[in-house]
Amino acid sequence: MISYYLDDACPAFPQFRRRVVSAWIKDVVTGYNKNVGDVSFVFCNDERILETNRQFLQHDYYTDVITFDYTDGSTISGDIFISIDTVASNAKDFGNSFMDELMRVMIHGILHLCGQDDQTPGQRKTMTEKENNALAKLR
Repeated sequence: MISYYLDDACPAFPQFRRRVVSAWIKDVVTGYNKNVGDVSFVFCNDERILETNRQFLQHDYYTDVITFDYTDGSTISGDIFISIDTVASNAKDFGNSFMDELMRVMIHGILHLCGQDDQTPGQRKTMTEKENNALAKLR
């Protein structure tokens, strides 16, 4: 089950068709021979994601997405925290619409749950290609 939550500190829930996005995510996950278990998206602001990053990962910086992976075998599960503030500023910086950037960040978290990593330059390049392939399915 895919759930969507708004953190108390976040001013507004991003407007997208949840059923369409959930179906898209399930389609992408199936392409990695995985099933969707319990996946929660938590939309928050910069301060909450910084607090989460410090508390759980000991990182002292802002980011657009943090994925907590609870995957068991071929069933993906996890909590994906997304900073709406950073998504908005990245969209502006990269010349994307807010919604395109949000979908990229959401699928980025899902790809992590599917076992994809982005620690090295080569992995980041591969991750971007996989994000682009997934985004093409949504359009």
